[in-house]
Amino acid sequence: MLDSIPNSVESSEALAARASRVLAGGVNSNFRIAGADRFWRSGSGSRIVDVNGCEYVDYALGMGTAILGHSPRAVLERVADAQRDIQCPAGQQIAEIQLGERLTELVPSAELVRIGCTGSEMVQLALRLARAATGRSLIVKFQGHYHGWFDSIYSGTAGAPLTGHLRPAPPQSAGQLQGALSDLAVLPWNDLSILEPFLATHGDEVAGMIMEPVCCNTSVLAPREGYLEGVRLLCDRYGIVLIFDEVITGFRLGPAGAQGRFKVTPDLTVLGKALGAGFPIAALVGRERFMRLVADGSVMHGGTYNANAMAINAALAALDILCDPEQHVYAQLESTATLLADGLAQLSKQHGGTMSVQHVGPVINTAFSAPGPITDYRTYHASDLDRQQEFLRRLEEERVRVTSRGTWFVSTAHGRTDIELTLEATGRVLERLGSA
Repeated sequence: MLDSIPNSVESSEALAARASRVLAGGVNSNFRIAGADRFWRSGSGSRIVDVNGCEYVDYALGMGTAILGHSPRAVLERVADAQRDIQCPAGQQIAEIQLGERLTELVPSAELVRIGCTGSEMVQLALRLARAATGRSLIVKFQGHYHGWFDSIYSGTAGAPLTGHLRPAPPQSAGQLQGALSDLAVLPWNDLSILEPFLATHGDEVAGMIMEPVCCNTSVLAPREGYLEGVRLLCDRYGIVLIFDEVITGFRLGPAGAQGRFKVTPDLTVLGKALGAGFPIAALVGRERFMRLVADGSVMHGGTYNANAMAINAALAALDILCDPEQHVYAQLESTATLLADGLAQLSKQHGGTMSVQHVGPVINTAFSAPGPITDYRTYHASDLDRQQEFLRRLEEERVRVTSRGTWFVSTAHGRTDIELTLEATGRVLERLGSA
């Protein structure tokens, strides 16, 4: 069993009451509202500790940012050294050149780089570039894929599964302008038979096509064989800028991300999360013929905190570890994730087979009562989402923390003991769910 650590002065319940008086919803991101009564005090390696002193094996990992585990010493030491010299100079530093050089070495689509703070904002730059480069306005995205909360792209992550396309895309938030979505179309993902006829009719209107190459925001959906290759060919045929949102998959599925794993190179790539190993950083990388529109000032991109010393040095330290050939980091991540995924699948089999387990590299998803493999939003929507939430709630009671959408991120800090504790806890939860 996991240990408890002496409590803080205030409990989570008391802190939640305080937070609700000064923070909207008691949180600073709507994705945290479901956990607004939980407060975290510290994290080290694969473990996180709440203010009540309870320790958890953590697979949420900052929504995938903490690929090296919580508080990785080498990253913290490099950041501490850097910030003693300078923090945010409103000018250039040598470290940002070094990071640009690393990214162009590692990521197939990276010929030029721009660095920012969040994936949401770098997506906006990618869309702006696509429109500037093509002189067109329409953007295609796919149902179940998340590319940030801004008005122009926040659509298609809820609602009934699509069989065709939505154009214009519907807003998903109060206050979101329909006009901001007038040049966005939402299509089902993983199905060339729907994409091809859409482009045959509208291809000359489309500036850019954006997707998660592995959809980690809705289950963990791998691309069907030949799908990404087919998308690449279609974008070439119609002169469409292909954008991969690798905020989650970048530096998690390997040094070259999903594009390296599947051998399909987009025109532009958005990076984030694992790049900073817990520090806020994102980047847009891409082909010179597109990125030069930022370089020559034709396309505006700015940001006070872009390439600040702390984030840049965190990323350099993380990449030093992730790409060290002597440490075999990605082989370790794959091995640990496979051990966990296989164990979860075996437990599901022992308890009636209602829990499906999917994983691509060190990203795993658990869902319930799906009638078959989960390959797109339609098959995900057919799963028992209420049962999934009950499973996750009970798992947290067992001191195992997973994201609220059932995605498990594995870090380099997770070891065999963590996996054993996790599988024991999962077995108890599945047994109780089966008898409920």
